[in-house]
Amino acid sequence: MKADVPSSATSSTSRSAERVFSVSMTVSGVRCFLTYLVFPLLLPVLNVAGWVGPGLGLAVGATALACNMLSIRRFWRVNHRYKWLIVTINCCVIILLIVIMIDDLSQVS
Repeated sequence: MKADVPSSATSSTSRSAERVFSVSMTVSGVRCFLTYLVFPLLLPVLNVAGWVGPGLGLAVGATALACNMLSIRRFWRVNHRYKWLIVTINCCVIILLIVIMIDDLSQVS
């Protein structure tokens, strides 16, 4: 049985979960922006070694994975009304990040 929680506290925790989701999507988007736009265009111009892009991609990807998992956890903890939708979106992003990180690992080694 769920304890009665004041509506202001419930809306505050929902906003917190939504904020974490926004951050996780932003970090994932930045990772894709770097991987597909910045690194292919900027690194060759700067004559930087080929492992730098994938190395940075792995670091940003790991951060994005952590943010997505935190988002899932927050939505479940507050029992948000859109938790299933958000979990689905986060899981799709996590799968995409894992595939991209595997590609990055193959380029680094």
